[in-house]
Amino acid sequence: MRCRTVLTSILLALPFLLFAPEAAAQSPLTLPAAVEIALEKNPTRKVALAEEEAAAAGVRLARSDLWPQVELVESFTRSNDPVWVFGTKLRQQQFSSDDFSLARLNTPGATNNFATRFTANWNVFDFKQSWLKVDRARHLHRAAGRQLERTEQELVFRVVDAYFGLLLARKQREVDRDALRTAEANLERSRARFEADLVVESDLLSAEVNLAARQQALIQADNRVEVAHLRLNHELGVAMDSLLEPVEVLAEPSLALATVEELEARALEGRPDLAQVTLQETAQEKSVAIAKAAYGPRVDLVADWEADNQAFLGNGGTHWLGGVRIEFDVFQGGARSARLARERALRDRLAAERARVVSHIQMEVRQAYLDLGAAGQQVEVARSSVDQAKESLRIIQNRYDAGLTTITDLLRAEEAAQRSQTQYWQAVYQWQIGYANLELATGTLNAGSPVVRQ
Repeated sequence: MRCRTVLTSILLALPFLLFAPEAAAQSPLTLPAAVEIALEKNPTRKVALAEEEAAAAGVRLARSDLWPQVELVESFTRSNDPVWVFGTKLRQQQFSSDDFSLARLNTPGATNNFATRFTANWNVFDFKQSWLKVDRARHLHRAAGRQLERTEQELVFRVVDAYFGLLLARKQREVDRDALRTAEANLERSRARFEADLVVESDLLSAEVNLAARQQALIQADNRVEVAHLRLNHELGVAMDSLLEPVEVLAEPSLALATVEELEARALEGRPDLAQVTLQETAQEKSVAIAKAAYGPRVDLVADWEADNQAFLGNGGTHWLGGVRIEFDVFQGGARSARLARERALRDRLAAERARVVSHIQMEVRQAYLDLGAAGQQVEVARSSVDQAKESLRIIQNRYDAGLTTITDLLRAEEAAQRSQTQYWQAVYQWQIGYANLELATGTLNAGSPVVRQ
């Protein structure tokens, strides 16, 4: 039996011996550095950044309608169509008296025409539709910027959660290792008392079953640490096999906390997603105004210059034209009224969405505040429970050695000591994450937040 215990201990230690060189090669990682890496490499932020850049391009695109639109067209045409040949020779300034003969008028020879044409169109009046489109694009650009800001806040929270999640997994593994060592010590106690004929064999068997359970728990703890590493690498946007090791340890936070009323007011003033919806609603007001302006006329200045030549390098003439064009849509089958009704419905939807977001933010802030308070209380309770469970285990171990209690009481005390430590570290983790969640709810979480830089 003693040989089996020694062999078990060697097998459990073997993975740590084999992977010791790999641990030495791991790169230390602080929480602020982790946040900076994620903000640089995480694909989610890159998606939001691309959307913000697209919205900025939309502003430039809307502004382009305020300028004259100029086109250059170069074309070549060859035909013997009588009407086309007649007009082309006039434009080329190559028409002669011989071209008035009936034979040439009815059956002209094929003619070449190289045309160079500049066309300009400048809208000078459209009931401010173009300016309204620029304003709408600006508001949408600002809304995309707030969306990017909120995406960054959510990314920071996920990194903080993954970072502390890895610290928690490591602490839980330490607890399971301590529990394994305690189980081995209790097994030795049972074996010594069994060999001295002080207890029956069932005590020894119970201790061996308990040791096997601790071994399984440690295997699961090792797996949780590896999964936590993968999750952290995923949130950072780095390769899954990156060896980044947190340098902090899981500990109780010491951060100041404002009142729930102050936090709620701060959230309603600074939450990027609320500002995003408000900007989208303002942009939609511009869309309604654009739909109304479509009922008015449109005035354009037009200009055209063209050179028509028989050969590519010349031998032709030029001409130009300029004018004013006024357009007024008389009837479109109800399209304009339907468009206006749709834009108004979208505006009403965004107004309702803004009210929903306000209510959701208030609920998130209050829930985060309550969860944080509960986590702090759980830490207080769990802290005292750890000390009590350790002292209880020590007393029962002494009583078991003296033959004053049973193996069942010993194993129950061992389980309680291990469970109290696990609950304590989980409560500390929830307390840390509670601060980050409260900052996320108030819209103040970023790379410089106290929960990141503590």
